[in-house]
Amino acid sequence: MPQHVRPPLPPAPAAPPAPSASGPPGSEPPPLPRRIVFLARRDLGNPAAGGSELLVDRIAEGLTAHGHQVTLLCGGPAAERGYRVVSAGGDAGHFLRAPRQLARRIGDCDLLVEVCNGLPYLAPLWHRGPTLCLVNHVHTDLWRLRCPGPAARAGRRLEHWALARTHRRNLLVAVSGSTASALRGLGVEPDRIRLVHNGVAEPGPLAPKAPEPLFLAMGRLVEYKRIDLLLRLWERVRPVTGGRLVIVGDGPERARLAATAGPGVTFTGRVSEEVKHQLLCSAWLLLHPSLVEGWGLVVMEAAARRTPAIGFDIPGLRDSVEDGTTGLLARGESAFAAHWCTLALSARRRHALGDAAQRRAARFRWSHTVHSFRSVAAEAFLNPLPGR
Repeated sequence: MPQHVRPPLPPAPAAPPAPSASGPPGSEPPPLPRRIVFLARRDLGNPAAGGSELLVDRIAEGLTAHGHQVTLLCGGPAAERGYRVVSAGGDAGHFLRAPRQLARRIGDCDLLVEVCNGLPYLAPLWHRGPTLCLVNHVHTDLWRLRCPGPAARAGRRLEHWALARTHRRNLLVAVSGSTASALRGLGVEPDRIRLVHNGVAEPGPLAPKAPEPLFLAMGRLVEYKRIDLLLRLWERVRPVTGGRLVIVGDGPERARLAATAGPGVTFTGRVSEEVKHQLLCSAWLLLHPSLVEGWGLVVMEAAARRTPAIGFDIPGLRDSVEDGTTGLLARGESAFAAHWCTLALSARRRHALGDAAQRRAARFRWSHTVHSFRSVAAEAFLNPLPGR
């Protein structure tokens, strides 16, 4: 898959052929590693699920289709999928129960994948087999936003120590060049970082754009997505552009945000995939005012439907948005509002960005993501780092 980061990281080698196995003549050997366990906070069916959960689900489905035996060990509610899902209990308590649940309910595995999204599992301290660490983004700036001072400092130090020290003998998978750069900033050696981009599904037939201005924001309604900022900017933009602002998603901030929204704003809550597709197709612009992202899955989902994005110039969005080509990145609130007005009033520019976004999105597919991840998994299993 094309790499779009600088400096480039060394590519993971292709998975070596597996040793011969018993079976009928002409049968394919079993894939290595065969038994893969993902250790993650949530299942995709959890009401609080987001981009990280979608990524793990797509990889797990792809690995299963290739013959791997995949299990997801997570917290909170778990749904039936094409791979095994085991809940270790509540959202917070499962972090402590995960080691025992892995031993009692799952047993041995060939590869453990710790999905580190802030609070770590510290898997290398209690699991001795081959281990990978999958990182969407480093939560450095989010800790102070989500927790009071002492707790934020403790959480930040724990996360940084886990990534740089407990996984010092493991490979780390980053979803973007920005995440890889953040890991290097923590002291992770570049030769231990592998880049596996998020994918996007082929959208199928596209619906036409809305005849009147339609602006879309989509994601979990939590503080760091900064929908409150978007609502304030809308009051400045609306007299210039007119139209509607549609906000898709749910979360703990929804009631507060809805109470402060002005005219022309609609909150839809969670929607079906069909409705999501229709909205992404018909929107003139995707607005993504997030404070931090590892990649921004919805940006590429919109791009696949010829919808350019406006976001802030932050890690993650610098990877998923090619500034000036597939969307625009702002360095401040006034610039965000100016980009919004400019593209709303210039159909020619908006369409050019949308066409370029669609062409770029075609280079990112989940099949590429799964192929890249399989290569890294084979490397971690067959070529362990010294001292592991």
